[in-house]
Amino acid sequence: MPLSPLAENMDPPQPPPAETTPGRALERLMEGNRRFATNRPEAKDYTAERIAQAQRQQPFAAVLTCADSRVSPELAFDQGPGRVFAIRLAGNFLNTDGLASLEYGVGVLDIPLVLVLGHSHCGAVNAAIQAQEPDAPPLPGALPELVRSITPAVEAAKALAPEDMLDEASRQNALIARARIEGATPLIADKAASGAVKIAAGMFDLSTDEVELLAH
Repeated sequence: MPLSPLAENMDPPQPPPAETTPGRALERLMEGNRRFATNRPEAKDYTAERIAQAQRQQPFAAVLTCADSRVSPELAFDQGPGRVFAIRLAGNFLNTDGLASLEYGVGVLDIPLVLVLGHSHCGAVNAAIQAQEPDAPPLPGALPELVRSITPAVEAAKALAPEDMLDEASRQNALIARARIEGATPLIADKAASGAVKIAAGMFDLSTDEVELLAH
């Protein structure tokens, strides 16, 4: 199987199993989330996989999610090591580094699914909301850049006049990142347009451990 130009100078992984289509990859994540949310995780023994995974990785899904310590994509979807290619930063917005990681996942690892996963009670999104208050104090360090990245989601939420501003802004934040990933040329956009890669967005509820799909 010929390698993509991006992978020519890298140790190539094996492609995902043939049965892991973009749609099936999303089903696998959601099935795992149902197990996690109902406290019925699968019993797993990773001994046989450990040596093979030391040589190459073979994830079936990439997840862009928050750095919040309560949000662990491997646990939330009941997946073991080597199955989820996770990119995490406060506020789960898409920056250049995150996009490059996703392009590596799609272009080199042939991952068929990208999921942007926001979550309830997100402190980073709340900071972006509070920063727009007239009497908001200036933020220190690099935090203003984080807030600027999430501000478009806050503005989109305001236009909808929601009852729960934080919840709606968190949803809009995930949807905005999804749209940016889907249109990222050429490595992701072309595969998304052909159906080879599915780009989805969801919300993780910290109180129930359930994932709600927003778009896919």
